[in-house]
Amino acid sequence: MDEIRPRTRGPRRRRKHAPPGTSPGTLIADPAAPKPVLTLIAYGQDGVREEPAGDLATLRSRMAGLPVLWLDVAGLGDAATIQAVGEAFGLHRLALEDVINVHQRPKVEVYGEHRFIVARAIDTPGVLETEQLALFLGPGFVVSFQEKPGGCFDLVRERIRSAKGQIRTSGPDYLVYTLLDAAIDTFFPGLEALGEQLETLEDEIVLQPRSDSLHRVHAIKRDLLSLRRAVWPQREALSFLLREDEGVITKGTRLYLNDCYDHTVQLMDLVETYREVASGLTEIYLSSMSHRLNEVMRVLTVIATIFIPLTFVVGVYGMNFDTKWPWNMPELRWRYGYVACLLFMAAVGFGLYGWFRRRGWVGLPTHSRKSP
Repeated sequence: MDEIRPRTRGPRRRRKHAPPGTSPGTLIADPAAPKPVLTLIAYGQDGVREEPAGDLATLRSRMAGLPVLWLDVAGLGDAATIQAVGEAFGLHRLALEDVINVHQRPKVEVYGEHRFIVARAIDTPGVLETEQLALFLGPGFVVSFQEKPGGCFDLVRERIRSAKGQIRTSGPDYLVYTLLDAAIDTFFPGLEALGEQLETLEDEIVLQPRSDSLHRVHAIKRDLLSLRRAVWPQREALSFLLREDEGVITKGTRLYLNDCYDHTVQLMDLVETYREVASGLTEIYLSSMSHRLNEVMRVLTVIATIFIPLTFVVGVYGMNFDTKWPWNMPELRWRYGYVACLLFMAAVGFGLYGWFRRRGWVGLPTHSRKSP
């Protein structure tokens, strides 16, 4: 499984907003965004037809006879193309403005016979950056907008071409479900890899914390917060679609949408669980570092305590008293005085070490070393 690369605090993709006071429905494309690539596919139970989306004005008339028409626009760098697509399908300008402004939260809006759906997906494997997906569901057609070419919709096209499942025998509402399901499925590999990283970090922090462990935990927490902002409103949007009347979402598709809703709830549970684990890892890291500091301080304290009486002994015998007087340190003139002093100091040191060990202040306590 691919490793999730944590995001750094370097330059990030900036979100483009319209200037304050701009008229509603004004389309201002980001010049840095990729130019639109239009992919047209129409299908039904009898076959599939694909062709370049050239003349948008005659688009729907050219595909007459096939029950479902799907136009995918990958890239939002040309406002004129976005506007032409909207005019060809009668899309509301307020919805088109939300398509270009890719900072929208997942939602569902009703514009007459059209349903405007905003969802989010992970666009690049191994990087937890989400991409906005905008879908228009109308009578006999679906128009989708992606921030850039590629992504999760390629597998849906292959299913249409190969007639896998019931997509060729269903209407445009089932196609919208398929696209939403593909978008939601992009979150699972990243979250699974994130869970494995959290397990590795937990073992590392408990056994041997590193200097960058806390930084990696915080990077994961930022990614989880970003995912929560994407998944939570996506669940609300699916709930709104499930409450729609059967004129837009058929009863058969509603069953599949309910499964898609369950997947979103599962994602939400995973995100919340991993957030709790990441918060717990922060506390474990601080506790581990505090425990290591206490261990170091305990060892240093034991060493200093052992050397206190030894320092006292050498301090006493380091005083320059007159040795002629019998009460002034006569042992300095003793033949074995030096050896006796060293042996006494060694006995004091080992005696203190043994006492500390029996008390459990150094090494393992005596009761933990006893065999069962």
